[in-house]
Amino acid sequence: MARILISCGLCLLAAGLLWPWLKQIPLGRLPGDLVFGKEHFRFYLPLTSSILVSLLLSLLFYLFRK
Repeated sequence: MARILISCGLCLLAAGLLWPWLKQIPLGRLPGDLVFGKEHFRFYLPLTSSILVSLLLSLLFYLFRK
């Protein structure tokens, strides 16, 4: 459990330090990310971005498990 918490903390630290470059990645603005809006309401469903992040995390977890 401690190893998982330390790993998560290090990942968050790395993401925080790399944030100026990470925010230039077009996650959330990919084709397939749905936005429905009316005058005072906006519903955002990042479908394609979610699938892409899920695939990347699955690959990382698979590689670290071996």
